Amino acid sequence: MTATIPDVHNHAQSIVQRDDVGRAARRGISDEDWTRFEGYAREMLGAFGMDLATPGTEATPRRFIRALFDATDGYDGDPKLLTAFPTECHGGANCELAQVVEGPIPFFALCEHHALPFFGKAWIGYVAHEQIVGISKLTRLVRVVTRRFGVQERMTHGIADTLESMLHPHGVAVYLEAHHLCTEMRGVREHEPMTRTTAWRGTYAEEPSLRREFFDVSGIGGRR
Repeated sequence: MTATIPDVHNHAQSIVQRDDVGRAARRGISDEDWTRFEGYAREMLGAFGMDLATPGTEATPRRFIRALFDATDGYDGDPKLLTAFPTECHGGANCELAQVVEGPIPFFALCEHHALPFFGKAWIGYVAHEQIVGISKLTRLVRVVTRRFGVQERMTHGIADTLESMLHPHGVAVYLEAHHLCTEMRGVREHEPMTRTTAWRGTYAEEPSLRREFFDVSGIGGRR
């Protein structure tokens, strides 16, 4: 069974669009573009003080651009995300209470404000309705949403909204915690701060006890 994810046209409101999640084609960057980008990077890195004439740094501009491209491959989507299966729950009150919880799922992202990394772990929970997904799809979902330029708050809600659109479950819970190098390497230079964000949909938004159970089951209840 294939789930359909509705189109979302306002990228500022939703991090993931159907085409982004499911497409298999890589972003199209020509050889001429790569050469031009490498020239920009070489000029910038040299102006900032890097000696680009050593054996270890002469290829750094090319590696830098390629690394940024690889780190943002969430824009290339993941067609394997679009597969869902019939639920294993067949009636009764338990079908609106039984949770599927996965985590911690490690992730790495790039802040859209400074293009510096932030990284951490994600936990996802959902109460199935008519469809479920394989556990690996939850990891794939986190990766396709976070391996982009963005902000943690929007990514958290993007994961929740996409899973809700894919499965139409009774409820969705998402918790992310991350270290942001834009506050550790520059600016206020905080020492190991942790940013935590949540998103609740459906029964999780309505039932405080279900949210508490999500935190308890995931093992993060005492760390908030």
